[in-house]
Amino acid sequence: MGRHLMKTADAGSLSATDAGSDVTLAGWIGRRRDHGGVIFVDLRDASGVVQVVLNPEEEPASEEVLHGLRLEYCVQVVGTVRPRPEGTVNPDLPTGMVEVSASSLIVLSESDVLPFPLDGRTDIDEAKRLEYRYLDMRRSRVAENLRARSMAIRAMRNVMDEQGFLEVETPTLIASTPEGARDMLVPSRLRQGHFYALPQSPQLFKQLLMIGGVERYYQVAKCYRDEDFRSDRQIEFTQLDFEGAFWGQEEVLQTIELVARRVVKDLRDVELNEPIVRMTHAEAMRNYGTDKPDIRFDMRIADLSEVFAATEFKAFSGVLGDSGSVMGINGGPLGLARSGLDGLVSQAQDVGAKGLVWMVVEEEGSIRSPVAKFLSEAELREIVSVLDASVGDTLLIVADRTKTVLEVLGHLRLVVGKPDSHDELAFAFVVDFPVFDVADDGSLSPAHHPFTAPADIDTLINTPETAISKAYDLVLNGTELGSGSVRIHNSDMQAKVFEVMGISSEDAEGRFGWFLEALRYGTPPHAGFAIGIDRMVSILRGEPNIREIIPFPKTQSGADPLTGSPSRVESLQLGELGILVSPDVVASWDSEPDQEAASES
Repeated sequence: MGRHLMKTADAGSLSATDAGSDVTLAGWIGRRRDHGGVIFVDLRDASGVVQVVLNPEEEPASEEVLHGLRLEYCVQVVGTVRPRPEGTVNPDLPTGMVEVSASSLIVLSESDVLPFPLDGRTDIDEAKRLEYRYLDMRRSRVAENLRARSMAIRAMRNVMDEQGFLEVETPTLIASTPEGARDMLVPSRLRQGHFYALPQSPQLFKQLLMIGGVERYYQVAKCYRDEDFRSDRQIEFTQLDFEGAFWGQEEVLQTIELVARRVVKDLRDVELNEPIVRMTHAEAMRNYGTDKPDIRFDMRIADLSEVFAATEFKAFSGVLGDSGSVMGINGGPLGLARSGLDGLVSQAQDVGAKGLVWMVVEEEGSIRSPVAKFLSEAELREIVSVLDASVGDTLLIVADRTKTVLEVLGHLRLVVGKPDSHDELAFAFVVDFPVFDVADDGSLSPAHHPFTAPADIDTLINTPETAISKAYDLVLNGTELGSGSVRIHNSDMQAKVFEVMGISSEDAEGRFGWFLEALRYGTPPHAGFAIGIDRMVSILRGEPNIREIIPFPKTQSGADPLTGSPSRVESLQLGELGILVSPDVVASWDSEPDQEAASES
């Protein structure tokens, strides 16, 4: 006795070679058109769309087909594939050479009137899309993004398997550890007053795997960070996490490059023929004003301090006399009117500059600028020379503390810079990060987690503000895709690093005693990395926001319009956890806005 299959073919896979074959399809009604009694519908499933023809004169039609068939009804169609009549071929559709002549159509499930159209031709409020994410997924944009995400993860896994890595899952309920962001905490019912933390990364556990002799570990890891949202950030995200024993920086970067090449090939069908560019953190800051440079265009920052070493222009001489810097970029032929140039001044001030000097190179090399009259002819000529300027170019100059100058020009570079192609991919490795971030008042704060190995322990102890770490980032088109480091594999050095970073021996023992002990049992040198999967896929897909890549994301305010999370829980449940909510918080609940309206772009 034969089996009856609900589907014998995928709608999007049918082609001219299938003409004459009988098929059973199942999917959703995407469009419905009634032409003189003959009904045409676009049947959509996960593979794509095919046109189905329902002709009551050729085949008896059901009542649903004639009168009640609506958009997004879930149906099963039995019919025969045939070439489309001459003049009706649709070259924009992969299945546009054929159609399915239906002998029967069965409604598997009806659909209510949709809250928004799914044809992709209408802009929909994001909060509404996320409230009905299961419908949003039927739209081609989201469906293609989810397929791309799956392809990227498969490509990553394939590379890891080929390189001899072992996929190992690590716990998601762990002890709180300092990772640079707030932990997401989970209260314990059995040990009231105690909390688990959701992992910001599998950092310590992957190091334990190296101690345990795994040597090559990876996982597609879910991570959690209680931090403010941005277009490339969510409180829960997914990363490719890997670690290798008897490894240094070079082995890690080689592996990352293999992963990047495979993912780009599978998602973009593009070969990355050149090695990924490498630069130190100091070079990135000096040339681009940021540790995540967009190198699709050059426009490097040039130091003009020597040009103005003897200047009489007080705005510059005062800064240089106060150990500051004067630097600039050549913005190219921007063609801006005075209002546009003044707008750049405002943008520079918004990101911390006291002001901005603009100059436009005119015919015969003359300079148009509000400050040109305060500068000598020699200084103007030297500016044009150092910035390699041509007629029509706009030059932007900032004088301030060196850190401020670099930050402001790094921002303006992204404002006026133009990639040769928006499809271009420019990867870069940034290496040799400082151990500490230095604040304006000279205070130090750790730039990385405390398990990152310093390049030189003596420098870290004696002049920590100049200490370099064995840390590295992968950048794509000006976005950090991930970071990693060579790890500390010696317990004495780890204790010393804790001390320099201001973590007392008592605190270190209380929070990491178990880890410090593990380091004393023949720990191999090891290093690793983590790549943000959603960030990488969003760039390769040309999506400006990772929410378009994540299957069920939160809004910009951290809410989930679909499920209503985060939500309040009953007092009884909180009591079981030993938690009492502040009366002030309870009083504020009545004034909370609806989460469905709490979406910001």
